[in-house]
Amino acid sequence: MLKKRLIAADDLYRLQTLSDVRIAPNGRHVVYRLQRVDKKTEKKFGNLFVVSTDTDSVVLNEPRQFTYGDHSDSSPRWSPDGKTIAFLSNRADKDKPEQIFIIPFDGGEARKLTSIDGEITLVGWSADGRRLLCLVRKTDAEDLERDNDEQKKKLGVVSRHYDRLFYKLDDYGYLPHERTHIWLIDARTGKGKQLTDHQVFDEQDPAFSADGKSIAFMSNRQKDPDLNPEAVDLFVMSANGDEPRKVKTNGGYKTLPSFSPDGQWIAYIGQDGEGLGYKNFSLWIVPADGSKPSRNLTEKYDLHCSPDLINDVGSPEHMPPTWSNDSKTIYFHAAYHGSVVLKSISVSGEMRDVIGEGGAVGSFSFDKAQTKLAYFYGQMHDPAQIYFHEIGSGTTRLLTRINRELLDALTLPKVEEVWFKGQDGNALQGWIMFPPRFDPNKKYPTILEVHGGPMTQYGKFFMHEFNYLASQGYIVYFTNPRGGRGYGEKHTKAIWGDWGSVDYEDVMSWADYVAKKPYVDTKRMGVTGGSYGGYMTIWIIGHSDRFKSAVTQRCVSNFVSEWGSSDLNWTFEYEVQAEPPFKEFKKWWDMSPIKYIGNAKTPTMVIHNENDLRCPIEQGEQVFVALKRLGVDTEFVRFPDEFHGMSRTGRTDRRIVRLNSILRWMDKYLK
Repeated sequence: MLKKRLIAADDLYRLQTLSDVRIAPNGRHVVYRLQRVDKKTEKKFGNLFVVSTDTDSVVLNEPRQFTYGDHSDSSPRWSPDGKTIAFLSNRADKDKPEQIFIIPFDGGEARKLTSIDGEITLVGWSADGRRLLCLVRKTDAEDLERDNDEQKKKLGVVSRHYDRLFYKLDDYGYLPHERTHIWLIDARTGKGKQLTDHQVFDEQDPAFSADGKSIAFMSNRQKDPDLNPEAVDLFVMSANGDEPRKVKTNGGYKTLPSFSPDGQWIAYIGQDGEGLGYKNFSLWIVPADGSKPSRNLTEKYDLHCSPDLINDVGSPEHMPPTWSNDSKTIYFHAAYHGSVVLKSISVSGEMRDVIGEGGAVGSFSFDKAQTKLAYFYGQMHDPAQIYFHEIGSGTTRLLTRINRELLDALTLPKVEEVWFKGQDGNALQGWIMFPPRFDPNKKYPTILEVHGGPMTQYGKFFMHEFNYLASQGYIVYFTNPRGGRGYGEKHTKAIWGDWGSVDYEDVMSWADYVAKKPYVDTKRMGVTGGSYGGYMTIWIIGHSDRFKSAVTQRCVSNFVSEWGSSDLNWTFEYEVQAEPPFKEFKKWWDMSPIKYIGNAKTPTMVIHNENDLRCPIEQGEQVFVALKRLGVDTEFVRFPDEFHGMSRTGRTDRRIVRLNSILRWMDKYLK
């Protein structure tokens, strides 16, 4: 019998990440991507795998590795006849952006199709299989010049110059001057045709019509898009690249258009109104010819139509609305009560569950006949597998055992889901994770985890961090306070322009609830969180001394200095609901945790990433310096080169140091 062990921090090297689940047109195979980490080099590599759907519920077919090598292969897309797979890869030059490759499904070498100086996003095939639709951001001329001159390349960038407001993006860096445009690629020759071209607008989310003759896309074509970032409109143009036609829709941010098979409708995901981030992302439809106003199909259901759910080993992908072949039904994601579900809705507005609560549905796709469905599915004790669903019989089968050797070797903590009441009598959902070999007669130290966002959710998805901390002898507990997603628009709106109000009450109510459990040592309670969770951690230590240890990570601490310095730039005005700080200072300052830091007595570790463009590191620096001046025990852990999302996508050795730093600090005061 296999002797089981506890999950370790360095299991991050062993966990493979699943994405890009795509079923073949005939429904007999599924292609997907697996990402792995090379421990020696700290590099991440991705390859494509294929698994047959011709199996039964007892015996799984062994997946077949389809591409090989220490490089990145991603975004597999089946040709309409199922004979070929197009994908992106940097196998030709690991130091340059990915190019499009073509590989026969029945065997043969991958063939490089494109040689474009720029970044490519592969979208899909035309109906006739002759063209590929993609987005391209060309490389800036000065970057090309530097790459072709060894001396300039050695010296690096001399200066950066911008005249646009949004000039940087977290997890990317400083943005090029070139904009993102729509291209068509000849699937035989690789010759590209650029369909849009200008220096002010970025195009987003192009999608072919079913007949391949038209392309729908989103674009912000305001005079200065950076001053109206949510003024995104829907456009349609011919695949020949004629002048796009704007389709009149609701005002507000929009994404992921999708033509109905009969060409009569376009579905998309969007918010109703600009600057109203608390609004649900809803599913809309509009006649493709713009003859009637757009219609919100999900409004009455109060659903957030987006796969928002936090985890740290791969997140669910955003998928465009998927039409049924008869153009009467649309399939889409929704965040709901700690799950990401797959639902369908008719054009008349009748909704039903396809894949319900219990986990997180990610990328999904149907075969051509729409009798078979393959999808990514993650759960609390399993980061993700591929499942196969037959529409007619309603049967569902597991197709993969990704990470199974590792997971079978581990004793993972058990989790209890509870509903409790907040201070206002509001219903809240939470989860309590117990240490392996939990003894209800003992008292345990606890760690409260507060999620980022705040407009997202924790829930029924694998979190390596939580499992690791619980395996080290802690009760780990987490909830979704007001301000998050998955519980209706009123729940999200509750802190709009008022962070640190009812969200703080909900978090503390959760701590009160857990503190009453007989197995909790109330003198050994800690708290941590990142981003907005880092904000809330600082807010807590400035308003309460109930926690004996705290770790704030990649925090927002000072809204005044955050304004204009974040990659979100001035748009924090939406969430703060105020004019800029130089006009309305008090509102920004009152919502800043640093205002209350003088009350802090809790020993607090500050963790921040030096290349964080979302919450610049000066936000953490202010907290560290303030605590030092106050004589509160504190440490500052800084990670070079890393962006805001290091805990999920950063270099693995740094992620491990982060986890062990949190554990060391909690152990110091709670054990």
